[in-house]
Amino acid sequence: MEVKVKKLRENATLPEYQTNQAAAMDIHACLDEPMTVEPMERCMIPTGLAFEIPEGYEMQIRARSGLSIKHGITMVNGVGTIDADYRGELSVLMINLSKETFTIEPDMRVAQLLISKFEKVSWQLAEDLSETTRGAAGFGSTGFDKKA
Repeated sequence: MEVKVKKLRENATLPEYQTNQAAAMDIHACLDEPMTVEPMERCMIPTGLAFEIPEGYEMQIRARSGLSIKHGITMVNGVGTIDADYRGELSVLMINLSKETFTIEPDMRVAQLLISKFEKVSWQLAEDLSETTRGAAGFGSTGFDKKA
């Protein structure tokens, strides 16, 4: 799939796969100088890039697992969704959940992006829903025992 991308700043780095079988591409911070993020502070990290996502697709922005587990740096909104009609700069919404100040360096890989197809939904109001074994049983209803 080809997706149009526009560099909004000269020092922006295009997203890139880190391995041949990676599903998501790493996104780089487009900063002129290091940025510190204090504990529990939220911030927007610019990427210097804008995208033309094809109609019927979305771009998902996800946290990098290494930054999350090692430093407590993750996404404010869990997973970000960029719609096909957005043409502004992609910024990564991050939060420092650790007790330590963290420094984001220029061109640092700060998140991952994945483009995926989606289906539009139309609701069909119903009086009844089909029966299942689980039914309306909710959280923890399948138990916590190890499977053999």
